[in-house]
Amino acid sequence: MFQLLEQHFEGVTAEQFARDLAEKNLALLLKRQDELVGFSTLQAYTTLFEGAPVNVIYSGDTIVTPEAWGTTALPRAWVAGVEALRSTLPEGRCFWLLLTSGFRTYRFLPVFWREFFPRFDAPTRMDVQRILNQLAQDRFGAQFDLNAGVVRFANPQRLRAGLKDVPKGREHDPHVSFFISRNPGHSNGDELVCLTELCPENLTAAGRRMMTPRRSAWSTA
Repeated sequence: MFQLLEQHFEGVTAEQFARDLAEKNLALLLKRQDELVGFSTLQAYTTLFEGAPVNVIYSGDTIVTPEAWGTTALPRAWVAGVEALRSTLPEGRCFWLLLTSGFRTYRFLPVFWREFFPRFDAPTRMDVQRILNQLAQDRFGAQFDLNAGVVRFANPQRLRAGLKDVPKGREHDPHVSFFISRNPGHSNGDELVCLTELCPENLTAAGRRMMTPRRSAWSTA
């Protein structure tokens, strides 16, 4: 997992990777035959927001090799993993806290979720903004820029050349254009903080299909 992350990101250290992995509850591994071609780590916890408990699924290190970009195996495993983690949490609202320095990860949000923030076509609701701000400040402290809505780590992980660049024409996608404008330092490893409420009603049609098992040449563990 570390080797795969290091192949795609600059600034990765074994110590930082080990710390990130140690706090997670679940690691999803995407394989083709015996080769690891992607993974995502998740942490589940409950915290208080304005006096009431809220559940949080936080995404840690995530990478998928270019050869595996077209498969839905990891999104399907992610949905199943989130459902498994949610079963360990108290009843109540549950939010996905996502940090991303890459437009490809951000672009998954409108594919699978009806409502997520921030987004180009609607302002972030004040109640959502307050939750987002508190979760980011609790986890990242002064590294979270409240006004910009991004986390600037002291030792950022930066996508390597060829991955951080936006291919010609993709900037015309309104979601990609919005991501670039909201996170102009993405190539330096700045992470845009995103929040999505995890509930069946918030899934798009594509998101609901991810809940249906499907056979594939790709495997997850």
